[in-house]
Amino acid sequence: MHMYVYCGTVYNSKNLEPTQMPINDRRNKENVDVLGMAQDEMAQAFEDWNKTELDSFLIEITANILKFQDADGKLLLPKIRDSAGQKGTGKWTAISALEYCVPVTLIGEALFARCLSSLEDERIQASKKLKGPQKFQFDGDKKSFLEDIRKALYASKIISYAQGFMLLRQAATEFGWTLNYGGIALMWRGGCIIRSVFLGKIKDAFDRNPELQNLLLDDFFKSAVENCQDSWRRAVSTGVQAGIPMPCFTTALSFYDWCRHEVLPANLIQAQRDYFGAHTYELLAKPGQFIHTNWTGHGGSVSSSSYNA
Repeated sequence: MHMYVYCGTVYNSKNLEPTQMPINDRRNKENVDVLGMAQDEMAQAFEDWNKTELDSFLIEITANILKFQDADGKLLLPKIRDSAGQKGTGKWTAISALEYCVPVTLIGEALFARCLSSLEDERIQASKKLKGPQKFQFDGDKKSFLEDIRKALYASKIISYAQGFMLLRQAATEFGWTLNYGGIALMWRGGCIIRSVFLGKIKDAFDRNPELQNLLLDDFFKSAVENCQDSWRRAVSTGVQAGIPMPCFTTALSFYDWCRHEVLPANLIQAQRDYFGAHTYELLAKPGQFIHTNWTGHGGSVSSSSYNA
């Protein structure tokens, strides 16, 4: 694949990034309503957010959509069927991420959210039978929680771009490309779908360190996410308690927590793989040496002939 085509594919797929937390979900059976906001209030919130670090095309048009009225003078958005389509670039990016073993989790979750939305008949039937939490009553400060949501969105957007640039770096290794990551950020900033002010901050990060492996390790983005962390966790935990699906917020936070841990429980996964499939594992004391254990004491000691992490 040509590097310009690949960068363009990842660019187009970035419009799948999280653009809003479902502040006011009026469609489920319990009529979950966290903040009791009308659409004009939500539109104003997005307009306000667009004057902050979140200044971007998607935030701007979301505000416009929320307040747009149909010919009959009624809001158009509630009339639109909640079944999202897709053209294919997100899918191609997700497939590429799996092929190169890069955890581009936000695009994956955004894609699956679209797929789930298209299962309308199944959702309608399930909504009549599956119960969630009791009606949630938010008793906190509305303005403060809106700021929590804004910061959670900002942090999640940073994670989304961090993952996207991880994928570009791995593709460059696979294909032998030399990519100007700061230049790519500026190119994306001049585009339409993901036009965003903080893409300039991404260029600055790669100007400071052209070999930067992860945006989260740049001082600016490290501080930005740390500043959002408490709000991010409050927004996610409140949404979970209210029974609101937030696939992008939650997977972004999980990715951040994954990055924070020097040791992960993948040793159990490797032990399980070796137990049921003789896929072997490495010992901490003997890196590069792959071992198979006869866990049950039955059968032989033959292990798989090829190792695939």
